Amino acid sequence: MNKQRMTETPTTRSSSPETASTRAKQQNLPTTADSGYVVGVDIGGTNLRLALANMHGAVLARSSSSTVNSRSAEAVTHMIHRGVQDLLQEVSLPWSVLRAVAAGVPGVTDVDAGIVVATSYLVGWRDVPLRSLLETMLGAPAAVDNDVNLAALGESWAGAAKGATDFVFLAIGTGIGAGIVLNGQLFHGSRWAAGEIGYMLVPGAKDEPVERGKPGTLAGIIGGEGIKAQWQRLWRQGGTTLPENLRATEVFDGAMKGDPQAQIILEQSGRMLAAAIYNMTLVLNCPLFVLGGRVGIHPALFDATERFLERWSARAPLRLMRSALGVDAQLMGAVRLALDTANLRSALPIGKTAS
Repeated sequence: MNKQRMTETPTTRSSSPETASTRAKQQNLPTTADSGYVVGVDIGGTNLRLALANMHGAVLARSSSSTVNSRSAEAVTHMIHRGVQDLLQEVSLPWSVLRAVAAGVPGVTDVDAGIVVATSYLVGWRDVPLRSLLETMLGAPAAVDNDVNLAALGESWAGAAKGATDFVFLAIGTGIGAGIVLNGQLFHGSRWAAGEIGYMLVPGAKDEPVERGKPGTLAGIIGGEGIKAQWQRLWRQGGTTLPENLRATEVFDGAMKGDPQAQIILEQSGRMLAAAIYNMTLVLNCPLFVLGGRVGIHPALFDATERFLERWSARAPLRLMRSALGVDAQLMGAVRLALDTANLRSALPIGKTAS
């Protein structure tokens, strides 16, 4: 029941105090403590990313760190606390300027209660009251949502879907998931699992029930790990000069260079993804689909998927685009949610809290 996780290589903080301050001055953005600031958080299976932004949404500093040895909810919240502290110090701001924090998590998330219900990418995370943990740890309003939903929010705010009221963001990385926007609002579903398309049943695949928190059938075919597994099975049959241990994007690179085995995998992936999009179009009648994630934005997969869709588009015309924000989509969505949270809390009467 978990939407795809968009993985990335761990990096260190990318902005120095001088760089952040200079950028703010060049853009004529306020940098005083009175202005207020928010932090967007992207919690991954292996990485934790943070972005500090002012109330205009301009990102002044970022950080990234590994969570490989610190994946428990308690450990991650402590890492977030340290990360927020470091970012504020980086731009010489006191803790009191923090107005809100929002976090994206690779799993089914009860947005109203602020609880991470289930995730297969964070071991031991079941019914975690993440919003409460963050608010207690940081002393500021917090919000949480699924990371693919936040990627969709990021694209609608500052990416390929800017201005679109109805669209679907498809994230393909380790697995696959969808963030659905209808009438300008994220659609979560009755049990917060809308967009868990990795569990679609598809022809030719096993249809046994999937355990809670385990990757689904469609994810096992066209998610990054599924493509890698297919490549390894096909590789044993020979017929390629490429090595056995390739990532999904490297398989697609090989297909673009003419490798016949890699082209088989690419065509199958493009057809399966196009079928999933086509079926979603028939149900949702959305005119726009945005491909994101490290696998989803690969040009070879985009082109193959578009070719199949063109053959079927007479009944359900749609527009296919690649993410404009790339791996930053979910982090920018977290910043947007943090801004909304800060504005909502500031608009409430004294003594009231958002339900």
